Amino acid sequence: MTAEPEAIMLFAAGFGTRMGDLTRNRPKPLIPVAGRPLIDHTLDLVETVRPKRVVANLHYHADQLAAHLEPRGVLLSHEQSEILETGGGLRAALPLLGDSPVYTMNTDAIWSGPNPLELLKSAWDPVRMNALLMCVPIRRTVGHAGSGDFKLEPDGQIARGPGLVYGGVQILKTEGLGDIAEHAFSLNLLWDRMHQDGRLFGLEYPGRWCDVGRPEGITLAEELLADV
Repeated sequence: MTAEPEAIMLFAAGFGTRMGDLTRNRPKPLIPVAGRPLIDHTLDLVETVRPKRVVANLHYHADQLAAHLEPRGVLLSHEQSEILETGGGLRAALPLLGDSPVYTMNTDAIWSGPNPLELLKSAWDPVRMNALLMCVPIRRTVGHAGSGDFKLEPDGQIARGPGLVYGGVQILKTEGLGDIAEHAFSLNLLWDRMHQDGRLFGLEYPGRWCDVGRPEGITLAEELLADV
């Protein structure tokens, strides 16, 4: 076990229901954005940091994603009976990920600017932190509605509140997953426990970010990619 992240978990199991007909016959990570599957934009960022292991969880149209990811060396964690949400899915994938801290990354966002994984790696301090979340100021989000998920404290810790949107990328210690009784659960449960212990930290992203969760997000993401 090391104190530095050696593996990355890609969350790719969801139904993508907000995409409507676009996900009727395919999973959201395979929807084309700027001529390429959405998840390939994520893999570009992953390949830059060269983790020892890349793992993706699969459920909806798992066969399509497996055919796309296996040739690229991605290990697969199949959630066959039910979707386990982010926390349960991460816990189920631990045999593939190992016991060191891990990156986790949503596969439905487009980033314009520095690689968020590299920024997190540079700022990671395992002595002080159990999690370091990449957060985007509202003014740097594209097509996002809402006031945000977190606020940043002067010491770098984050608390629930307005101002920053969680961008779906983090470094996380996984030991606390075993203390949660639920089978399927959100990582929010683990974050809340880390916050109580003073070990939940955030980092502001200096570039721009687009959530591709709805059909209109595709056009916004393509415009963001073109504006480089």
